[in-house]
Amino acid sequence: MGSGNFLGVVAKNFDVLAGPLVALVYPLYASIKAIESGSREDDQQWLTYWVLYSLITLFELTFSKVLEWFPIWTYAKLFATCWLVLPQFNGAAYVYKNFIRPFYMNPKTTTIWYIPRKKNIFSKQDDILAAAERYIEENGTEAFERLITKADREAKARRSHYMLFEEDDRY
Repeated sequence: MGSGNFLGVVAKNFDVLAGPLVALVYPLYASIKAIESGSREDDQQWLTYWVLYSLITLFELTFSKVLEWFPIWTYAKLFATCWLVLPQFNGAAYVYKNFIRPFYMNPKTTTIWYIPRKKNIFSKQDDILAAAERYIEENGTEAFERLITKADREAKARRSHYMLFEEDDRY
C-alpha cells in the first residue's frame, strides 16, 4: 500500500519532478560541455535554448493568471522543453536555423535616420529627397557620404556570414 501511494504521488506530480531536470539540470550540464568543446553547433544549440527558455519564462510570468486556467500548460511546457533540449531532436537548433537566423540575416525593418519635423498639418509632405537635401545643407556632403558608407557597411555586415565568436576578440 505504501509503494502504491508513492507511485501515485509521483505520477500525479510528474511535471513538477521532471520539469526542473529537463529544463535546468541537463541544459546546465550540456552548456558546460559545449563551452569546453570546440564545436560551433553545440554552442548554437545551447545559447538558443537559453534564449528560448528565457522567453518561455517571461511568457509564463506575464500570463500566469491566464495559464492557471489551462491545466495542460505544465505538460505542454514539459513536452516543448524536451523537444528543445533532447539531443535526438535538437529543437533549439531547429528553431535557430529556421526562424531566428533567417529573420536576423534578412531583416525587413528599415533604419530611420531622419524623422520629418512638420510645423503644421497643412505644410508640404516631406519626402526622402527633401530630407537628404536638408541633411546635406545642415551637415555637409562629407557627412552625408559618411552616413551612406556606414549604412552600406552595416547592410553588408548583416548579409555576411554569421560568426558566433570573432577570432580577433581579446578577453
